[in-house]
Amino acid sequence: MNFPAIANVLGTLLMFIGSTMLIPLACALIYNEGDALSFMLAMMITIGLAFPLWWFFRRQRNLTIRDGFFIVSVGWILVSAVSSLPFMIHGSIPSFTDAFFEMMSGYTTTGATILNDVEALPHGLLFWRSMTHLIGGMGFIMVTIIILPLLGIGGMQLYKAEADPGQVITGEKFLPRVKEAAIWLWAIYLALILIQSLLMWVAGMPLFDSLCHAFGTVSTSGYSTKNSSIGYFNNAWIDWITTIFMLLGGMTFMLHYQIIKRDWEPVKQNTEFRWYGGFVLFFCLVTTLLLFASPQYDNIFDSARFATFQIVSILTTTGFTTTDYEVWPQAAQMFILIVCFIGACAGSTTSGIKIVHYEIISKYLYATGKKLMQPMAVVPVRINGRIAEQPVITLAVSYFIINIFMVFIGAAVLTICDDMDLFSSMTAVIATLFNIGPGFGDVGPTHTFAHISEIGKWFLSFNMLTGRLEMFSVLVMFYPSFWKG
Repeated sequence: MNFPAIANVLGTLLMFIGSTMLIPLACALIYNEGDALSFMLAMMITIGLAFPLWWFFRRQRNLTIRDGFFIVSVGWILVSAVSSLPFMIHGSIPSFTDAFFEMMSGYTTTGATILNDVEALPHGLLFWRSMTHLIGGMGFIMVTIIILPLLGIGGMQLYKAEADPGQVITGEKFLPRVKEAAIWLWAIYLALILIQSLLMWVAGMPLFDSLCHAFGTVSTSGYSTKNSSIGYFNNAWIDWITTIFMLLGGMTFMLHYQIIKRDWEPVKQNTEFRWYGGFVLFFCLVTTLLLFASPQYDNIFDSARFATFQIVSILTTTGFTTTDYEVWPQAAQMFILIVCFIGACAGSTTSGIKIVHYEIISKYLYATGKKLMQPMAVVPVRINGRIAEQPVITLAVSYFIINIFMVFIGAAVLTICDDMDLFSSMTAVIATLFNIGPGFGDVGPTHTFAHISEIGKWFLSFNMLTGRLEMFSVLVMFYPSFWKG
C-alpha cells in the first residue's frame, strides 16, 4: 500500500473536519454558554495533527483500491476520535470511550447515545453532535471526491471503496463523472434539509431545533436535541413532516435526481422503489390497525400517526421516536422488530440490509423453486428490467447471511461482556450494526447505552462502523491477503 498517499488523504480529511468546527464555534459564540473555548482548542489540535500529514505528503497521489478500503475504514475512526475532543475538553463527556461512541454513532448515522440528559448540553455542542449526521449522512468520503481533484488527487479509488453494494447490485450509475455526481448528491441532500427545516419551523419547532432535526432526518440518523426525541414537541404536523422526509431520505438519491430532471421512465422501472413503497404501506397499515384495536389509542388518526412514524423511522434506520413503542401490544412490537432487519433503498442515506437484497433473494428463491418443478425452464432474476448475474445474486445472499451471523455472534459477545439479557444484547447489536439507534429492553427508546461497559461500547462502535460501510469494506481488512503484495 502507498502509505504516504494514504497519510496525505487522511490529513486532508482531518483538516476538513477541523475546519467544520468553525460552524459550531460560531453557534457557541452566539449562545455564549461556555463551550466556545472547547471548539477553539479542538480545532487547533485537529488541524495541528492534520497539516503535517497533508504538507509533507502532498505530492503523493497514486491510490489503489486497497488504499481506498484502508482510508475509508481508518478515516471514519480518526474523524470520530478528533470529533470527540470538544466534548472531552468541555467536560460534557469526559470519557474518551463515551465521546468516541457518541461521535461514531453520529458519523455512522446510528443515533445511539450514551447521554442521559441531552438537553443539558450547550447549544454549540448540540449543533456539533447533529452536524456529524450532516457529514456522515452522505459520507464524508464523498466530500473528498470534490476536494481531492482540486488538489490533484483522484477520488475514484475512494468512491469505489465506499460505494454501496446495492448500487453494484442494481447496476445503475448516477452520472458518468464522479465529481459531478458528488455535487448533485450534496445539492439534493442540502436542499431537502433546508426545506424540512423551514417546514418544521413553520409548524412550530424552534429554528435551532428544526435545523438539528433536519440533519438527523434526511441523513436518517436520529440524534435529537431533546431527551424524548420528536415526541417532546407532541405536534402532529411535525410528526408527519418528519415522516415524509425520512421516507425521502430512504429513497436512492439517483431517483431524486431523475425526478428533478423529470425523467420518469427510470423511476417507473425501479423495482426496488416499488418494493420500498409496498413494505412501507403494508407495515404501516397493519401496525395502525393493531394500535387502533388496543386500548391505548381511541381513534384511527392517532393510531396512523404514531404507527406510521415509528415504522418509517425504524425501517429507514433513522431512530427518532414519538412514543415508547415498548408499551405497545406485543404484535405491534414484533412488526417494529421485523422492520429492523429490512432497511430502505440502496444508494440512500440509510443503512441496514436494504430492500434490494430481499428483492434479489426472493426472486432467486422463486426461480429456484420453479426450476425444481420445471428443470428445463430458464428463469432469470430481473432487477429494474435487467438480468442479475450469478455473482450479484451470490453477493446479495452472502451479505444477508453475514448480517444475520453477526447479529447472533454479536449478541453472544455482548451478553458475555456485559451480562445483559439475551434480548437486550441482541437488539443492541441490531440497533448498532444496522445503524438504527434505539432497540428494545435495556437499550429501548426510553433508555441509553450509557450503562454498557467500555468493552461493550468499543464492540458496538465496531458494529456501527461495519454496518455503515456495508460490511465488506471493513471485513476485507481482516483477510491476510489484504496486507500482502
